[in-house]
Amino acid sequence: MAYETVQVRKLTGGCGAEVLGIDLKSMSNRQWDEVQQAFAEHGVIFFRDQTLTPDQHLEFARRWAPIDVNRFFKAVEGYPEIAEVRKEPEQKTNIGGGWHTDHSYDAEPAMGSILLARELPEEGGDTLFANMYRAFETLSPGLQHTLEGMTAVHGSAHIFGAKGVNAANPEGASRFGNQQAVGDDVVHPVVIRHPLSGRKSLYVNPAFTLRFEGWSVEDSKPLLEYLYRHASRPEFTCRFRWREGSIAFWDNRATWHYAANDYSGERRLMHRVTVAGCSLQPATM
Repeated sequence: MAYETVQVRKLTGGCGAEVLGIDLKSMSNRQWDEVQQAFAEHGVIFFRDQTLTPDQHLEFARRWAPIDVNRFFKAVEGYPEIAEVRKEPEQKTNIGGGWHTDHSYDAEPAMGSILLARELPEEGGDTLFANMYRAFETLSPGLQHTLEGMTAVHGSAHIFGAKGVNAANPEGASRFGNQQAVGDDVVHPVVIRHPLSGRKSLYVNPAFTLRFEGWSVEDSKPLLEYLYRHASRPEFTCRFRWREGSIAFWDNRATWHYAANDYSGERRLMHRVTVAGCSLQPATM
C-alpha cells in the first residue's frame, strides 16, 4: 500500500519493514494511522534513532493497548511495566535464544512487544523474525485444511516454573522470578484469523506449544517439528541489526522471533514493553 507521511521500507521478502521519517514522541494523527497500517501489513516494524525515556516508551505502548506486564521477567527499577532483557559480559546464555512467540501460554496472548535498544555489543546481538502468514500460506492445501480444524495446548511451566529450564540455569535467578505464577495450560487454534489483518496465520511455536489437543506429546511431535522447520525457512524470515535507539515492535499473532546469542563477553541491555491482546479465533470463523 502507499504511505504519505512515513517511509516504509521492507527488510526482506520474508517479513518486516522499517518505518522511517518519524519521531515517536511527536506523531501526527496521519502518521499514527500509517504506523498502524504498517504494523498490520508487515507483522513486525522497526524504528531507528528514537530517544525515548522510559515514560515515553510506555506512552507509545499505551497508544496501542493496555500494558500486559510479563509476570516472570525482572522489571526495570522504578518501572514495573518495563521488562529488562539483559545479558552481562560474563553470562553465557541469553534471553529469547530460540524461536518463540511471547505469551502464547496465556488465555489472551499479548498483541505485541515493543523492544528498545539501550546498550549494545560492538557486534552481534541481532534479532530474527519469521512470518507466520507465509508459513501457513505455503503449506499444501490438504495440510492447511487439516490444521484449520485443530487446536493446540500451550504452557509455561517447563520454561518459567520451579522445575523449568530457567530455574535450572544458574543465570536465570537474575532475570526471572515468580515461579509460582505459572498458570494452567491453555488451548488456542492452530490456525487463527488475525484480528487486525483478517489473514490466516499459523499459531504454534517451539517454546510454548506442548502438543495438539486430543493428541499425546509423542504423537504431536512429528507434525509440530515439521511445522517448525517449515515456518523458519530463510525465505520467511528477516534479521534486524540493532543500533542504540532502535525499536522493534512485533505482532505475536503473526510472527516468531529469535534473539541471536553471538556476542560472548559483551553486554546487551534492552527494555521491553508488552501490550495486551485478545482471545484468538480460529481461521474458519
